[in-house]
Amino acid sequence: MFAQSVNRGFFFLSEFFSVAFLLCMVFCVGVGVPVLVYGASAAGLTLIFTGVVLTMVFISLAFFSAVLTRDKAKAIGIALLFWFYFSLIYDGLLLWIIYSFSDYPLEKITLALIALNPVDLARVIMLLQLDISALMGYTGAFYKQFFGSYLGLLLSVFILSLWIVIPIWGAQRIFSKKDL
Repeated sequence: MFAQSVNRGFFFLSEFFSVAFLLCMVFCVGVGVPVLVYGASAAGLTLIFTGVVLTMVFISLAFFSAVLTRDKAKAIGIALLFWFYFSLIYDGLLLWIIYSFSDYPLEKITLALIALNPVDLARVIMLLQLDISALMGYTGAFYKQFFGSYLGLLLSVFILSLWIVIPIWGAQRIFSKKDL
């Protein structure tokens, strides 16, 4: 395929967008159709949006892990480690930080730490749409104040889009310089 006059960057991005389109369509059919049929609301649309965005984030991280190594098993292991870290380990570290420094005001710090994890960012956006932020106490009120505004929502969408763009940009740079 690369013996033809096809640009590597074009090939890589077309591969990424085709995989992303298919997986996002599968998500929209599997989750979006039932949500729209049984619960078409702002919370349902937010669920579909955050699911599609998280799908795109993890596809870009998977492509990044695929170009880091030649071995397919290592690439799958790296992609699984990304998922495991963002889904479980990061939450444990965040809870440990909050517990260890519970005597100090940590609202702004946890806000910044949540931006470093796309799963937590999507989770907070979804929880605020469900209007159950009262269950999170004072921190939930702070999140509702920040993420409930249009500026906070735009900032969180921008950060989530950075989670898509930066790994795929890095993967494309590595792929274009890689010896095939």
